[in-house]
Amino acid sequence: MKKAIAIINQKGGVGKTTTALALGAGLSLKGHKTLFIDLDAQGNLSHTLGASPHTHTALDLILGTAKITTAIQHTKHGDLIPYSPELVGADKLVSGPGKEYRLKQAIAEAYPNYDYLVVDTPPYLGILLVNAICAVYEAIIPLQADIYSLQALSQLYATLGAVKTHANPELKILGILLTRYNSRTILSRDLAETITETAKQYGTKVFKTPIRECIAIKEAQIYQQDIFSYAPRSNASKDYMALVREVLQKEGKP
Repeated sequence: MKKAIAIINQKGGVGKTTTALALGAGLSLKGHKTLFIDLDAQGNLSHTLGASPHTHTALDLILGTAKITTAIQHTKHGDLIPYSPELVGADKLVSGPGKEYRLKQAIAEAYPNYDYLVVDTPPYLGILLVNAICAVYEAIIPLQADIYSLQALSQLYATLGAVKTHANPELKILGILLTRYNSRTILSRDLAETITETAKQYGTKVFKTPIRECIAIKEAQIYQQDIFSYAPRSNASKDYMALVREVLQKEGKP
């Protein structure tokens, strides 16, 4: 079965790229060959993975100017289709009939070679996010336990609903992942309960294990490492590995 997971949120600062990296790295540690795809013009995932410049990128795939086999980089942390700074202008560059399906068409030949594709997406609604949602079969929504993230959730579900209705009926939301969570504050606990109730209204669940606030996450980014390599005993490492196990359990995999 084809397994492609997008990490999505139309709000920045919620741990989207951190989650994409940790999920892909964790799946690899569990023995599942994983390909990262970086659609975020900020390029943080590509930077952390040590991507080489001057190669074909995710934008080349969407524009049809490169084949996926020429865009894949083999980095020390996993295989990657890197970002391009020009992704910031994708809404003007990507045009024509079927433009929302360009990524889906480009990555089709990768499935026989990988167990999972993990897509990091831009934190705003545009042609790149729509391409990602149309291309994948599953999505995870990282969400910080704060009021602004909660308010943005309804907008995100409106986008997901529209794409699922008109372009990708196979799309499944695996769940909402609480990030930068601090169980010691009443506000975080109260908002977590509210987010759980809101998720039920949309027919979605919240993952059992929230990702606790942890300084090791930012340190790992500085040293261009995934959290499991940098701080295997940290709370973040334990929490993200719990996420990986939960994703695999949902799909009946060890």
